[in-house]
Parts: sequence; structure tokens; C-alpha cells
Amino acid sequence: MTFKRVRKAVIPVAGFGTRVLPGTKVIPKELLNVVDRPILSYIVAEARDAGIEHFVFVTGRQKGAIEDYFDHQFELEAQLEAKGKTALLDQLLAELPKSGEMSFVRQMQPLGLGHAVNCARDIIGDEPFAVLLPDMVMDAETPALSQAISAYEKVGGNIILVEEVPEDETHKYGVVAVEDSDDPLRRMTGMVEKPAKGTAPSNLIVSGRYILQPDIFPLLSEQVPGAGGEIQLTDSMVSLMKTQGFFALRYDGETYDCGDKIGLLKANVALALKRPDLNNAARAALSPYFAR
Repeated sequence: MTFKRVRKAVIPVAGFGTRVLPGTKVIPKELLNVVDRPILSYIVAEARDAGIEHFVFVTGRQKGAIEDYFDHQFELEAQLEAKGKTALLDQLLAELPKSGEMSFVRQMQPLGLGHAVNCARDIIGDEPFAVLLPDMVMDAETPALSQAISAYEKVGGNIILVEEVPEDETHKYGVVAVEDSDDPLRRMTGMVEKPAKGTAPSNLIVSGRYILQPDIFPLLSEQVPGAGGEIQLTDSMVSLMKTQGFFALRYDGETYDCGDKIGLLKANVALALKRPDLNNAARAALSPYFAR
């Protein structure tokens, strides 16, 4: 069976980034650096590698720098060209969008992830779409979203990437219930947002990449506030699960929560060590701290 292709992605970037204050007081958390690129650069690259053709950024107040990042900076480009720094110039130009590739919509109030996704409904239309949480850098040989789309092309419906955590940490996350199987791709039977300790249906947590059908939008429009007084995407997914298939894919890779101070530190260290041009220098810089 052939399913409608996933061409569009929603990236909610309106959050305050309170977990990494004061660094995010004037800089959007999505533009904090991991090695030498903003977090958001990794997210967009992952989505492009997966075949995404149109990005819908859901922004908020004081997030104009994100639009500026994906635009020309003529003075800087002219300086780099004049100084013969063509490799660096080419790197900057490669990140710029093609005509019509990016749209920006405004979330007027911080009412939660579900509310943010619903802000993109008119641009998404009646197509299946991806959601990428912009503080989750997912390092994998096959990009995380590519893994999700490959699963979608097999079974259709809605796909949620998940990963295992220790059972005593499940209360921090959205957790899924799945059919009993050893297969990495399993049908979901339920989902709960931040369950009380000892009540989680599994140790599989939602890890920041989704493929959703457009039927989620009417549910989001009617969704009442849930956990934290916010419109939770999880609640509407549970409602949609009553009529559509949801599948959890245990993805192959490493997730770095860059909306967290230690997660951001881990991402910087791990990805610097993976870079052939930085590996030796990074090890030399870090080694004195491990000798203490």
C-alpha cells in the first residue's frame, strides 16, 4: 500500500528555554551552539536529509533571530568573499532556504506543544506531517526522522519515535504503552504524559520526532488544557488513537536534550569528538579534566 508522502515539518520554536537560563534571556535556545552550529541547524539538516520540502516554524516574541539565521547577511557574505574564505561562505549559503521552503507563524500565547502544532494547521493542510522538537539533537547513522518516515512508509498511520529510559525516570516524560513484541516497530495501545512514579505503562519515552496525520488538528482545536495547564499534544494523540493506528519506533541513535544544561554539554562533547577535524584537539582539551 502506498501512503501520502511526508513533505512538511512543524518545528515549534516559541518556548522560553527556561531550563538553560540565563543563556536564553536574549538568545533563542534553538540558536545556542553545539560545537560550531546552532542547535536548530542540526534539526533542519536532519529533516532535509529525510526529504522534508517545507518547514513551518512556530515562533513567538523575541524569536526574530531565528528568521534572520535563515536569511542572507550581505555584509558578512561580502567580507568572507573579499577575504577568500570561500569554504566558510559556501557553508553559510548552503543553510539558506530555497524559495518557498520555510514559513513562519506566530504562537501568540505559550499554551503548550499541542497549541503550537495547531498554529501550523493552515499551512500543513490535509497532508501527513512531521513534528521535530528543536531542543532534541538526535545523532544517528540514519537520521532519526528518516527512520520515522521509513516506518511510516511501511505501516502508515502515525509514528512516534521512542527510546528506553530507566524505570525510575519515566515520570519526567511522555510514556507510551505498546503491544508485547521484540520488534523495534510496535503498535501503540496508549500514552500518558509524565505519569506518577510507579504507574508508567512501559519505560519507552517519546523522544522528539513524530509523523502525524492531519486529523489531529480538529482534536487540537477542541483540546482542553491538560498537564501543566497546557494544550498537550499527547492528549489529542490519545484521542486520535481511538480511530487511527499509532506505532512506536524504538529508534537507533543517541538523543541529546539541548534544552537542558547538562544535555547541551553532553552534545557539545560528543559531537566534537565525532568530528574528524576536531577529534584530536577536543580530546587534548578535555583530557586534563578527566585526570583530576
